[in-house]
Amino acid sequence: MKLENLKPAKGATKNTKRVGRGQGSGKGGTATRGTKGAQARAGYEHKIGFEGGQMPIQRRLPKFGFKNPTRVEYKAVNVAALQALSEKLGKLELDVEDIKAAGLAGKNDLVKILGNGELTAAVKVVADAFSKSAITKIEAAGGSATVIE
Repeated sequence: MKLENLKPAKGATKNTKRVGRGQGSGKGGTATRGTKGAQARAGYEHKIGFEGGQMPIQRRLPKFGFKNPTRVEYKAVNVAALQALSEKLGKLELDVEDIKAAGLAGKNDLVKILGNGELTAAVKVVADAFSKSAITKIEAAGGSATVIE
């Protein structure tokens, strides 16, 4: 096998349609573009979303909804995850950096502790926000919940 002997498999390629090469070819005259109008001319480009004059979908459908520009989003971390994390690290003081280092939240996320699960260790937790149930569970286990200012 040599480089000059390589060719596509039989039936893998088609010849290009040769338009505008005389009436005898069947594709002469208008070169398959129809008669007159912008689409028959060279350089024609339609706008994005153009539907041939029909009202385009982005104008047919109504606007709806609202995006609150001042919304604050928190990454939720449950009390059960704190229990597992304190056992894994062997620490009784957990802050946001420990939670992010464990992969429970991204480096730019705000962390909110939620009360799902059980907590037996007396853990001191520092986070951006806490739910009421999380605070009660942490304090019932003998720990403390501190909100970052």
